[in-house]
Amino acid sequence: MKQTITILSLLITMLTFSQSTIDGKVKDTNGLPIIGANVYLEGTYDGGTTNENGAFSFTTNETGTQTLIVSYLSYETFTMAGDIKYMKALQIKLREDVNTLDAVVISAGTFSAGDNSKVSVLNALDVVTTASALGDFVGALQTLPGTTTVAEDGRLFVRGGDADETQIFIDGIRVFTPYSPTTNNTPTRGRYSPFLFDGITFSTGGYSAEYGQALSSVLLLNTIDEPDQNKTDIAIMTVGGGVGHTKKWERSSLSVNTSYINLAPYIALFPDRNDWEKPFESASGEAVFRQKFDKGLLKLYTAFDASNFELTQEDINRTEGVHFKLNNKNLYFNGSYQGLLNDVWSVSGGMSYTYGNTKIGVVDSDIKDIENSIHAKLKFKRHFSNRLKLYFGADYFATDFNERYEDDATPQVNYGFNNNIAAAFAEADVFFSKNVAMKLGVRAEYSALFKDATVSPRLSLAYKTSDKSQLSLAYGQFYQNPSNDILKFEQDLKAQNTSHYILNYQYNVDGKIFRAEAYYKNYNSLIKYDTDFASFDSNYNNSGDGFARGLDLFWRDNKTFKNLDYWLSYSYLDTERDYKNYLNSARPSFANTHNISVVGKYWIEDWKSQVGMSYGFASGRTYTNPNQEGFLNAKTKSYNSISLNWAYLVSQQKILYVSVNNVLGFKNINGYQYSNTPDMNGNFARRSLQPAADQFFFVGFFWTISEKGTDNQLDKL
Repeated sequence: MKQTITILSLLITMLTFSQSTIDGKVKDTNGLPIIGANVYLEGTYDGGTTNENGAFSFTTNETGTQTLIVSYLSYETFTMAGDIKYMKALQIKLREDVNTLDAVVISAGTFSAGDNSKVSVLNALDVVTTASALGDFVGALQTLPGTTTVAEDGRLFVRGGDADETQIFIDGIRVFTPYSPTTNNTPTRGRYSPFLFDGITFSTGGYSAEYGQALSSVLLLNTIDEPDQNKTDIAIMTVGGGVGHTKKWERSSLSVNTSYINLAPYIALFPDRNDWEKPFESASGEAVFRQKFDKGLLKLYTAFDASNFELTQEDINRTEGVHFKLNNKNLYFNGSYQGLLNDVWSVSGGMSYTYGNTKIGVVDSDIKDIENSIHAKLKFKRHFSNRLKLYFGADYFATDFNERYEDDATPQVNYGFNNNIAAAFAEADVFFSKNVAMKLGVRAEYSALFKDATVSPRLSLAYKTSDKSQLSLAYGQFYQNPSNDILKFEQDLKAQNTSHYILNYQYNVDGKIFRAEAYYKNYNSLIKYDTDFASFDSNYNNSGDGFARGLDLFWRDNKTFKNLDYWLSYSYLDTERDYKNYLNSARPSFANTHNISVVGKYWIEDWKSQVGMSYGFASGRTYTNPNQEGFLNAKTKSYNSISLNWAYLVSQQKILYVSVNNVLGFKNINGYQYSNTPDMNGNFARRSLQPAADQFFFVGFFWTISEKGTDNQLDKL
C-alpha cells in the first residue's frame, strides 16, 4: 500500500512540474482592462477568461512552441506564437475591429441607397416612390441637396456644375448617353428603368480615383445580383404599357423588361403649349443575365430604345414658329464580372458599348449624329488586413463621333472626332482605428486626341466624433474632356479641370439621419468661344474659369411619427463662371441660389394605401435682359411645385397608382426669349419660356404574378 501511494505521489509531482502557467493582462489601446476576453492555446482545451482587471492565468501541459489566441467581440483577434516558457506576465493590447457596424465610414460628398450601405439616406424604394419623380431615378435624386432645379432640362446639375459634368455608371462601367433626347424647354428622362437596380451611390463631389472624366459628380447604379423568385410584372398606364419577366435557375437568372410609350392619347386629352404633329413615342427593352460561379458573378446587361416626335414651337423671331423633329435609336451593352482570386485578392471589371443614332430636323436643317463609344475597366483589390485594403486598376475610353449637316443653302458637311483615353488608378483604404479612416488615391489619364496627360490626387478623411456622428473631409482634382458639341468642331484643346474641397458632418441614429456639408470648387481651363452658339466658325480656347461654393443640409426621419417617412433638404449655392460665350464672369443661367425639397410618404393601413407629397422650391435664375445694361443682369421669379401620389393595393399583387405633378398649377417661368431687333422705341420685345404643360397627370395599374404570391410593384412606383 505504501508503495502504491509513493508511486502516485511521484506521478502527481511529475505532472505538476511538467505543467506551465500562462498569465498576463489584456487591455485596449487606451490602457483600459478588457473584461471577459477569451484566452486559449490554439488546438487545445487550455485557456481562460480575463477578470475585472483584465488579468488571466491558466495552466497547460503543452510544451515547446504554441499559438496563443486572445479574442473579444468588436476587437481584432490577437495571435502570438512562441515558446510556452516565455508566456509569462504578458501585456496584451487589443485593437478595435474596424469592420463593426458602428465603425467610421468615408461619407464626404456621397449619398448611398441600398441595404448594405452604412450611410444610406435614400433606399431603393425611395427612388421610385417620390411623388415628383414619375418613376425616374434622376427625378428622385433631384430632391437631394447639392442638386439644382432646372425644370426645362431634367438632367442632374450638381453644385454649380453643368449637366455634362455628371457621369453615370452601371455596375462600375460608363454610360455615354444616359438621357433620352428631347427638344427645347421639355425635360428629358433617364433612359434606364429603375426596375433592375437595387443599389445607387450619388457622389456630389470628392469621389473615388476609380472614376474619371466627370468635373462635378458621378452616379453609380448597380443591377440586382440575384432575384429571389420567378415573377412577371405587367403595367398598364395612361401613357403606354410594359411587361417584365424574371426567370431564376439554380446558378443563373434572366430578367427582361419591355415598354411602349405614346403621348398622343394623353395630349389629345390635355393639350400643352406645343403644336404637335407627332407626339413623343418610344419603344424600349432591357435585359440582365446573371451567372454565378464558385468564386464570382458575371452580369450581362443590355438596353435598347427607339424614340421619335415632331412638333412646332413658338418663337418670338419667327411667326410660323420653329419646326423640330427627332428620331433616335440607342443601344447600350454592359458586361461585368466580380470575384475572388484567393483569400486576399479579388478582381472586378467589364466593358460597355454605346451606339447612338440621332436624326434631327430644325426648320430647314438636317443633322445626323452617330456615336460609337467603349469603356473597358479592370480592377484588383488586395486585402492586407481589416485596416488596409489596396485597390488598383486601369480603364480605357474610346469615342468615335460623326455628324452630317446640311440645309437648303449649305451642301452636306461632316464634323467629328476620335478620342481615346487611357487611365490608371490606385487607391488605399486605411483604418487607423474604429474612429479614424482615410482613403488616399491617385488617377492618371492620357488623351490621345490632345496628346496630353493629367494626374489627379484624391484624399478623404473621416473621424467618428461619437457613437452616432462623424466628421469627414475630402479633396480631389478632377479632369474632363470638352463635350461632343465642342470636340466635333475643334480638337486643339485640353481637358477642363476643377478642384473639390468638402467638409461633412453626419449624425445617424436609428431611423433618423442629419447631414451638413460645406464645399468649394475651383474651375480652370473651361471652354470659351466667341459666337452665340458653338459652331464650325467659332474660335475656341481653354481660358475659362469659375468657382462654386455652398452649404447642403439634409434631414430624414422615419421613426418619430408612425407610418410617416419624410425628408427635408436645403442647398445654398454661390457660383460664377466665365465660359462658353460669356462676356464676363457671372452666375450661370442654370444656377439657383436656394433650393428646397420636402418629401413625405404616409401609409394608411385601413385604406391599404401609401400617399406621398413632394414640394420643390428654387430661387430665380439669371437671364440677360437687353433692355438693361449688363450680362445675365436679371432673374426669373422663384420656382414652386407641389406633387401628390397615391398607391392603392387592390390586392396584394395588384396596385392602382395615381400621381399629379404641380397639383396647384404654379405658373413657373424658365426664362425669357427676346426679339433679335428692337422696336421703334428701342425696346426688345420678349416672351416667357414656360413649361410645355403646367401639370402632368398619371394613372397606372400594376400587376405582379409570382411564385410566392406576396410580391408587388409598390417599390417601383
